[in-house]
Amino acid sequence: MPLGMAFAIASGVKPEYGLYTTIIAGLLVALLGGSRFQIAGPTGAFIPILLAIVLQYGYENLLIAGFLAGIMLIIMGIFKLGNLIKYIPRSVTIGFTAGIAVIIFSGQIGDFLGLEGLEKKEYFHENMIQLIQNIGTINWFSALTAGIGLLIIILIPKLFPRVPILLVALVIPTIIAFLFYPDKVATIGTAFGGIAQSLPDFQIPELTWEKIIMLLQPAFVIAMLGGIESLLSAVVADGMTGKRHNSNRELVGQGIANVVTPLFGGIPATGAIARTATNIKSGAISPFSGIFQGFFVLLTLLLFAPYASHIPLASMAPILMIVAFNMSEYKSFLHMLKLKSSDSLVLMTTFLLTVFVNLTVAVQIGLLLAMVSFIKRMSEVLEVEKVIPAMSKEKSELSESEDFGVKCPQLAFFTVEGPLFFGAADKFESMITRSINKRPSVLVLKMKHVSLIDATGGANLRSLLRDFKKMGGITLIAELNDEVSRMFKTSGLYDEIGTENFFNSAADAVDYGLQLINVGKCPTCSRSGQINCQVFKESKVIQKSG
Repeated sequence: MPLGMAFAIASGVKPEYGLYTTIIAGLLVALLGGSRFQIAGPTGAFIPILLAIVLQYGYENLLIAGFLAGIMLIIMGIFKLGNLIKYIPRSVTIGFTAGIAVIIFSGQIGDFLGLEGLEKKEYFHENMIQLIQNIGTINWFSALTAGIGLLIIILIPKLFPRVPILLVALVIPTIIAFLFYPDKVATIGTAFGGIAQSLPDFQIPELTWEKIIMLLQPAFVIAMLGGIESLLSAVVADGMTGKRHNSNRELVGQGIANVVTPLFGGIPATGAIARTATNIKSGAISPFSGIFQGFFVLLTLLLFAPYASHIPLASMAPILMIVAFNMSEYKSFLHMLKLKSSDSLVLMTTFLLTVFVNLTVAVQIGLLLAMVSFIKRMSEVLEVEKVIPAMSKEKSELSESEDFGVKCPQLAFFTVEGPLFFGAADKFESMITRSINKRPSVLVLKMKHVSLIDATGGANLRSLLRDFKKMGGITLIAELNDEVSRMFKTSGLYDEIGTENFFNSAADAVDYGLQLINVGKCPTCSRSGQINCQVFKESKVIQKSG
């Protein structure tokens, strides 16, 4: 309950909407989700997104955005996209999570100090300017109330670890403020007019094509963030219980919850790691714990709603500050930052854009940077080495002798290792081109460890081989794996090169290539005195490389 109300207020809506969300989403996700222990409701990660939507579009359109996000989550689950969300780089998730934590924490400074005259702004720097301009309006009673709550959150768990600390941190400061300095601090009652002691009304938001188009982007951000957080929470639950969740069913359950919740005035919801972990630590063994949680909050709302109007806003500030601190993953953030790698760049870019621009831009740019970084690293994995087969002294197998191979004018032998894709195609092309420009008779490509060839890599390979063929050269391909072999066949390269020019071993390819070269040139080779060229003539006895 404390988190439900606090998250709602921080998101720019009335506290009861957070309670409605806790009740409805909690029940539906427990019944329909893919994790037996998931507890859903409003979460801190949504705060900057929802607040921005409220400020820009209004509360009614927030309901529509949540509704659309629910539909998107259902579609993701139906089409089994649950596993794809897990592929978002950790540098991006830590970056935007830390950014959200900064926004939440800084957003509570005003309530913590009881500052007056603050206006909620969309951007971080604007809110910081507001704090500085109004710092002279500190309400020391609010600061005292918030300080008491903060001390309770920090100290009580060390003495009484099983106490529901957030509820205690809300109730005790409320009682102190009510008894010793009533009317000295802003409360839910003075700010929002209290909480209705009734069930929420059912109402269908007014949908138009214009609104749907306008809200598609924020709805998509809600869906993606909700999907990520709910699946992360489910993974945490798996680790704590040894059970396995169903990712796609979890997305469908979360989607249904977010479709239904706005019909009762609730805000977007997702699985919450903190609540789910607490649920498991409390002994939960089935989804009934989530169902019970929903009914308990509903009962509390019906019985004690009038008393909630006395809760000081200052008592909620430390709760959200602690939530922000815990979700920041500061240890992982600092560790990744110290690496000074491309991940560090992605992390800081995503973090700064989340804080100073918005989450949508941050995730888009973060993913783009991560993708470019990955492509660059993968392009460096591709290795193209010009070598020559030689008899190993230790084993009868095909080995490599670079000293002779780089000079052989008739047979160019390359080992290619790694993915031949668009990021590495230029490197591959330049390496091979330098060799075929010297016009060898035969080009042998050992491609045993080529993991994949995409359209760009295939096009570059085709272009190279055609140019080499025009020069009168013959290309031999050796040791393709099944996947790359299928690519050669489906792309037409197999037929273009010729079936007879594919070999299961590099030794066979070399043996065949030796039948194609002009052996009359070998006695005049400047390297023949240093390396015994008989290895070419005797290649049939070389054991096929594995």
